[in-house]
Amino acid sequence: MVVDGVAARSGGTDEAVDRLFHALADATRRDILHRCVRGELSVSRLAAAYPMSFAAVQKHVTVLERAGLVTKRRRGREQLVRTDPDAVGRARQALDELESAWRARVDRMSGLLTDDAAGAGPGHGIGPAPDDARTNTEKGPDG
Repeated sequence: MVVDGVAARSGGTDEAVDRLFHALADATRRDILHRCVRGELSVSRLAAAYPMSFAAVQKHVTVLERAGLVTKRRRGREQLVRTDPDAVGRARQALDELESAWRARVDRMSGLLTDDAAGAGPGHGIGPAPDDARTNTEKGPDG
C-alpha cells in the first residue's frame, strides 16, 4: 500500500518498497545489515554467527540483495556481502515520507475537530447532522 505516492518519491515502485520493508522486517536480516556495514563479510563468516544453516543465511542474504540493501561479489570461492548505505538511506526516506503523510492527515483531522468544536457549523468537520437530516423516528410524532 502506498500513502500519497511514497513509493514514487522514494525512488522506487510499490514492489521495491515492499521488498525493502519485507527485508527489514526480520531481525536476522537487520543484524546481517549491521554486521556488513562495517565492511565486507563472507557468507560463510556470517553463517558462523547464527544458530541456523549456511543455506538459511544464504537465503537471508538473497532477500537483502533483492531488496537492494546489500551487494555481493565473488572473491575466489567466497561470496562477500556489503551493506549498501544508499539503500538504507532510501528506507529512511520512505519512512520519513510516510511519517510526513500521516502527520499531515492527523493535523487535518485535528483541524476538523477544532473547527467543529468552535461551532463552524454543519458541513464543516465531523459533528452531528443538521436537524432536517434526522430520520422520522428521531424527529418524534410531531415531525
